[in-house]
Amino acid sequence: MLDQAEQDRVRGVATLLHQAARPMRVLGALAWAPEVKQQFLAGGGQQLPDVSYPGYDPGPVVAIIQEARRDIFPGNVVDDWLESQADAIATTAEMMASAGTSAFSAWGRRLYGMPTDPLRYDPVTPLDLAHQVLESMADLVAAKLDVTPPATKSAEDIVAVIEPAVNRMFGELAPPVQIVDQLSANALASRKHIRVRRGARFTDLDAHQLLEHEAFIHVATAFNGLEQHDLPILAIGHAGTTRTQEGLAVFAELMSGTLDLDRFRRLAHRVIAIQMAMEGANFIEVFRWFAERVDEDQAFESTRRVFRGGNVNGGVAFLKDIVYLAGLLEVSTFVRGAFAAGRTDTLGILFCGKLDISGVPALAELRNSGLCVRPRFLPPWVADPRHTLAMLTWSTFSSQIDLTRVTMAVERLLARTERVDISGTITFDPAPAN
Repeated sequence: MLDQAEQDRVRGVATLLHQAARPMRVLGALAWAPEVKQQFLAGGGQQLPDVSYPGYDPGPVVAIIQEARRDIFPGNVVDDWLESQADAIATTAEMMASAGTSAFSAWGRRLYGMPTDPLRYDPVTPLDLAHQVLESMADLVAAKLDVTPPATKSAEDIVAVIEPAVNRMFGELAPPVQIVDQLSANALASRKHIRVRRGARFTDLDAHQLLEHEAFIHVATAFNGLEQHDLPILAIGHAGTTRTQEGLAVFAELMSGTLDLDRFRRLAHRVIAIQMAMEGANFIEVFRWFAERVDEDQAFESTRRVFRGGNVNGGVAFLKDIVYLAGLLEVSTFVRGAFAAGRTDTLGILFCGKLDISGVPALAELRNSGLCVRPRFLPPWVADPRHTLAMLTWSTFSSQIDLTRVTMAVERLLARTERVDISGTITFDPAPAN
């Protein structure tokens, strides 16, 4: 445990890091004017968008980080965590300042990685994961099992599901749920508001996915971070926490039963599109690739996610969307590992604010020192963990089984089994309300 002098030092550093990160708005700095979409689609998608960025001065952020580092002494879990936060915040500022230049992806790589970068503890890459998802789905299509639900729901339909659930969860703190004309995704959330893009089309399950992902993770961890008065940096979601935060949000979809294969497909498409852009494909080429798979409106929005901050001529892209699949793998591995090791005491730390998994040891020490408080808001699958514990028990058991001989036996059985036509057997009924 930390003595009083050390606690005061950590509070001071965490406050400076918060001051540095608070004014940074990455998506705002990279936003495109509404007319860019209108002009591109009106022209039949034949001309590259004309995009400019307002410019960003990283100097003030860098100066605060330098001040914070005077009181950071790496070599223990708490200071190593503080140093990693300082690095990520300074790198984010440099990335924002380089929007529209060839350096943009170089800075982004330090924060998000590249599609072809191996995961830290495994040689598999995000691009490998994306292709594996699509190959699995191709096998289902070959078996005549159509897993694509119809997008029949409007933004108004989504709000009708999300709004009452958010009010029940957060009470008087509940952020308003708004329908807006311009948004880089179909929906985005913060503790101040949850926004849904007008004109976007959704499946019957999307409302529940958005509720679990946006409200019960992103909004909940934002409110929990606000209650960390001694560690205010936990209230700020900066680029250094993106992989864990998005991975946790997608993991929440998985554990709540709202993650479907169509969602997996969208996440895989984003990774592949980023790789296309990094290899030189321009905005029009990536847009056309998306347009073969989704409607024109969604194709533009998906392509904009890839090129915002980059170069519409290709070669420079925004790498953030790599982290969804990689983050899901990271979070699910940590949760399973903690459960198997009998360390479920650490799982609650994931929800105490905006953090990266690598910070768990530091936050556990800070919790025992009284500087990190318990999270106030937990998603339903954590607050009532019966289903979650059953899933983790099964995954822990199944991961210990050598499937080689079992698989060989199943393959021999299937070799003697004729294929059965199962087309038309899958229907998509409205998902039950949570």
